[in-house]
This record gives sequence, structure tokens and C-alpha cells, in this order.
Amino acid sequence: MSEIKDEIILRGLKENNLKNVDLNIPKEKIIVFTGLSGSGKSSVVFDTLATESRRQMTLNYPLYVRYQMPRYERPHADLMQNLSPVVVVEQRSIGSNSRSTVGTYMDINPLIRLLFSRIGKPSIGSANDFSSQSSFGRCPECGGFGEVIAPDLNKMIDYYKSLRDYAVKFKPLSPSGWQGRWMMTGGLFDPDKPIKDYSEEELHLLLYGPRAGERVYAPFHTKHGPQKHEWDGLLPRFTRLYINRDISKLKEVTQDDVLAVSTHSLCPTCQGSGLNPKVLECRINGLNIAEYDQLELIELLEELTNIKDPMGESIAQQTIPHLIQLAEMGLGYLSLSRKMGTLSGGEAQRVKIARHLGSSLNNITYIFDEPSAGLHPEEVDRLIQMMKSLKAQHNTVIVIEHDLSVIKAADEIIEMGPGAGVNGGEVVYQGKLEGLINSKAATTLNHKLKINSNPRDIESYFTIKRASNNNLKNISVNIPSNVLVSVCGVSGSGKSSLILGAFTESYPETIMVGQGSIGISNRSTLATYMGIMDDVRSIFSKETGQPAGLFSFNSLGACPICKGKGVLTPDVAFADPVTIPCEACGGTRYSDEALSYRYQDKNIVEILDLTIDESINYFKVPKIIKRVNTLKDVGLGYLTLGQTTSSLSGGEIQRLKLASHLQKEGQIYLLDEPSLGLHTKDNRKLLDVFQKLVNRGNSVIIIEHNLDFIAVSDWVIELGPGGGKQGGHIIFEGTPEEMLNAETLTAKWLKDGARKQFT
Repeated sequence: MSEIKDEIILRGLKENNLKNVDLNIPKEKIIVFTGLSGSGKSSVVFDTLATESRRQMTLNYPLYVRYQMPRYERPHADLMQNLSPVVVVEQRSIGSNSRSTVGTYMDINPLIRLLFSRIGKPSIGSANDFSSQSSFGRCPECGGFGEVIAPDLNKMIDYYKSLRDYAVKFKPLSPSGWQGRWMMTGGLFDPDKPIKDYSEEELHLLLYGPRAGERVYAPFHTKHGPQKHEWDGLLPRFTRLYINRDISKLKEVTQDDVLAVSTHSLCPTCQGSGLNPKVLECRINGLNIAEYDQLELIELLEELTNIKDPMGESIAQQTIPHLIQLAEMGLGYLSLSRKMGTLSGGEAQRVKIARHLGSSLNNITYIFDEPSAGLHPEEVDRLIQMMKSLKAQHNTVIVIEHDLSVIKAADEIIEMGPGAGVNGGEVVYQGKLEGLINSKAATTLNHKLKINSNPRDIESYFTIKRASNNNLKNISVNIPSNVLVSVCGVSGSGKSSLILGAFTESYPETIMVGQGSIGISNRSTLATYMGIMDDVRSIFSKETGQPAGLFSFNSLGACPICKGKGVLTPDVAFADPVTIPCEACGGTRYSDEALSYRYQDKNIVEILDLTIDESINYFKVPKIIKRVNTLKDVGLGYLTLGQTTSSLSGGEIQRLKLASHLQKEGQIYLLDEPSLGLHTKDNRKLLDVFQKLVNRGNSVIIIEHNLDFIAVSDWVIELGPGGGKQGGHIIFEGTPEEMLNAETLTAKWLKDGARKQFT
């Protein structure tokens, strides 16, 4: 009798663009899903396999517990068998709460606090007393934030304007607020005199209030007549009302409004730690807890291994494995105090991976979403070793990936395609690496780098002088303008500090296209995001004489039954949630009346069903054609106008963001890892966009590890040589051809990829 294969069985998958897909996925192997951006990889791996596994896991809990947990709808599939519990490591950014750090995210901080409470000298109470969020541990000066916020006169006051002309730039104290109106009508100040013309006495009264020992009153006009109020000065008033209060409870102002007219500097009392000075007196081997927090993780590891006290040693031993995991993921240059919101996409994902790797559970399915994102080619090997160690512990590793090194390390490759969007959703290839070579798959293994041997002439530069952001070592650099520039280097080498930090501070007009999300919702479509939906509605309105709102499913045109959602989610109490298409509108979201009107023989839904490629020939309005063309330029021609932004992949979202900025010329475009989520075939489309942008007189600077992009640049800047303290130096500047003669880490991989071309 033949042995039964242990494999995940999936039949009739229909989620998103999947076309009735059948798959058998072997367990205890490394399986790589590849294919063009939007080909259906995430629909299989996340929307079907991971969702169903999570849904079935929750079924093990009693109903009253399940009611409190996230609830998953059963994916559209005929059969899903032999699933195991999943651990999902996605690219989505970790919540950038201002207090969330590497130490809190990895659950290392509680252990460090416990360590100090047990063996630190002089001894201080409980572990909780070492937290900046406890009443004892909190710094009395800054309230535990580590920063002191103070009003900045130059940001708050325009000295060339009068009070009536909004000299006070902070809204609640300007003429639009009652306090600003009181300043103008109270008789203390001339509301029409520019602030620069005030006498020294008038200026002091306006900004700081009356001199010591004096009190000044001004009438405040109410509907009951004038009432006297004491005037205390703009800065004392701002500090009292908007800094020393919990502004989250105020309706008229946000924290961002306050920070826009303030400076924030390190708190002198706690040196930025947020801790009470009494807590900082407690030390282990000469270091206090704030200094522990600032150490690079490699240094912290050394400190913990030097602890000899038996009680301390047992606590340290619980912390060390976490630190080793982070170091092995190439993150030894981070510190516990590093804020999660400041990590690059690749760094954040590796912190997530490290968090899960401490587990000794097996028979788990680990799912990784492009884990090579943000990794230098030199670092990808570590990632592959980590996956192999997970497999060796009898786990299944499923990876969505485009990196050829990771693909070559797979036991089995599944390519989705053949195209993207409506042209995808099928399994193009499944099997071993060798079989990929003669298949119809888009992935090719003998990929050669095309080194740019004819770079553009450089005529002018952007200059950065003595940059010392984060780990930058006081560096000065000339970045060529009106060419394609790649900035590379290992993780933590200072790329983001130089380009996203120092460069944008010097050149604030830069258009940044980063890795962040676009505030997606299922009511936001490609047409609304690109700002052409209003034009489409006004075309219908002119043609039919009906109000434009009739052609919006968020307004008059919404289906009366589903209110424009296209689906109904009936209340099924504690059972699994169910989403059913709305029968009244057939899922179109529109009312019958809205659908009865046509423009050029199509109703509004039929127009929204047009692909970008099709709509270029359909519309005549220049603005619509121009914007639709930019979507085609970035390789999104296969998407439909009505496609919701919530259904797009990471690579598609970044290209959509880029398209929304492409209407401008003579600009500086800055892109953070534009190759993220893109198949090698898609890279060419994006590179064409960059070359066209430069040809039109724009400057394009990209932070990138992808050698295809680096090889065709006009100029390359590499930072390093390592990460963290070992980074922050410029170790190469020149053309890609010149880089072939350099001895840097990127040069090593560039030579390796180019060797095939030059031999």
C-alpha cells in the first residue's frame, strides 16, 4: 500500500481573480509562490490558505470566546484540507505608536526591567518602577516622553503681518478662533499694525504677557456685553492650554497642529530616556537602564553574558535568545530604544520574523510575504538559512517572493499568471527548479544584468553638507541632478538617514514615493484615487441632464438595499460572518435609475469595468486621457477603473502612488525601494517610467537593493561599510561601470551578475 503524502489540498479556489485553482502543497518543504505583481499569489496564500487556517483555529474555542476574537469568513473554495496552524509575517507596517520600540515589540523590555529591579544597585522597588509609564518611574519634567516641547516663535508668528492678517499662525489663537478675536477687539493691541512695527513694550506684552508683578485686563465682547479677562501673553497661554494639557480631549486642535509651531528637544532632566533621575541612578556593571536601551543589540548581548549573579543570570538567559535571533537576522546594529515607526520595511519585517523564531513548536505553516524586501543581496543568504532551519524543525515554509536567490532555494516553485489582474489567477507552473527552465513561466533563472555603459552627462548637483542624521558620520556628498541615481548599501548603512532624512531636509520640495499605505478602503477605486471620477460623473451629468451625484455609489446613485456596498453582511450572531452579493443591484452598488442612463452606449458600471488600456480609447477628455496614460506607463494597464484600492497588492499600490505624482515635470522624485513586490518582468516597465521621467527633465533618486535597477542607473552611491555604528560612511560614488572595479559588497554582487554578460 503506497504511503499517503502529507500535503495541503486546495480545490476550486475562486477568491479575487483566481480561476477555479486546484493545488496540492507538500508539507515540511520550502514552497515559493512567484509570478507577476497582481497574478494571484496573495489570493492563494493569504486570502485562502491563511484565512481558512485562522478561521478553523478559532473554531476550537467556545462560542463566547470566539465572539471576542477576529472573525474570518470562509474563503471562496470548494475544498480546503490538511491545513496546519499558520504564522503570517506580512509586509504591512507595524503600528508606529510613538512609544512602540524594538524592545517593547520583542517583549524584551519587561525582562530588562525585571533584571534591574532584582540585581541593580542601589536597589529600587519593583520592575514596574523602571517604566516611564509608571507614576514613580516617569520623568517629572517631560512626563515620560523624553522630549520637552516648547513654542517656537518663528513658527508661530509672521512678523510682517498684522493680527487681523493672521500674524499668529496657530489656528486657535488666530482671528478664526475666539482668542484671536479677543486680541483684536480688546484694545491692548493695534490689530492692523504689522508685528515688526510693535514697540518693545507692546511686543513683550503680546508674546510674554505683563512684566512680573503686573496684571493686565482686556474686555472680551460677549452677547451679554463686554467682560474683563486677564491677558497672560501668547506663549504662556499656548503652553498652558496646548502643551500642559491632554490635547486629545480638545476638539479644535490636534497634536500635529501643536508640533507644527513648536520645537521639541531632549529633556535635560532625563536625557531623553523619559525616566525619573532616581531610576537612572540604579546600575548593573556601571550601566543604567537607559544606557542598556541605547546599546546596539550586539553590545547588549555582551553585557548580558557578563552577568554572574545567579538571579540575574537566569533572567538574562531568557533575554539572550531574542537578541541572538535579531542579530542572526542582520539586525545587531539596532537598539532596544529604536522606534518601530522609524524602521525600513525590510527591517520591520525581519523584526517580525525574529519574534516568531523563538518558538519550538513544529508542524506550523510559516507564511512570508517577500521577506527579501529591504535586504542587500549579501543578507539574503541569512534569510535562506533561517527558512531552512524552520523546515528542519518539521514546519512548512510558504514564501511569496521574486528574488532569484530565494526561488533557487525552494523545494517547490508555484508560479501564478500568466498575466496580472483579469489576465492572472491560474497556476502556470508547479514543480522543481529544473523544470522551470523549459516551462511557460515568466520567471527565468539565467537573468543577466545590463550594465549602463553610456550614462547621462552630469551638469549639476544637489549638495548635502556635514549630514549627521542617525548614524551618518558628518558626511558631505554631491548627488547629480537630472539623472537616475541609485543609493545602496547593507541594512542600517544610512541610506534612509541620508536620503529620506538629510536630503529631504535640504530639498523639501522633493516628491517622495515611500512604502506606506494609501489609506485604502473598499469604497476607494482607481478612478477616485487618480482624481478622474468627478470628471467621469460630470460627463454623464452633461450627457443626461441628471445630477452628478446620481453616478456615485457613495451618493444619490447608491443601491437602496446595500447602500452602495455591493454586498450584504447579515447579522449571524456568533456564527462565522457571511458576505453575500446584493441581489437588488447584482453587486454593482448602483440603483436601477443610475444604471438606466448611458454615455457612448455604456452605463456607469460598464465604464468602471473598462481596463485602463481600454479606457484610453474610450474617453476624449484630455485630463482623463493624461491620467489614465500615467497608469499605463507604470504598468497598471490591466486594472479596471472601478477596481477598489483595497484589493491591490503592495507592488501595485506603490506604482499607483507613483502614477498619481507623474503629472508634474522639472521635479525631484525620490523612491524608497520601488522594486518592492515586483517580478523581474515588471521591473522593466518601472525602469522605462524612470528613464522617461529623467528624459523629461526630472531628477530620480531611488533607494534600492535590486541589482537590475542599480546596473542601469547613471550614478550609484553606496553607504556602509556595515550597519548601525559600522555604517554612515560613503564607500562608493560613481557610474555602474566604475563600480565593477570597486571592492564594496554591492560591487561584489554587481560583478557576479554582470560576469555572464561580459564573458
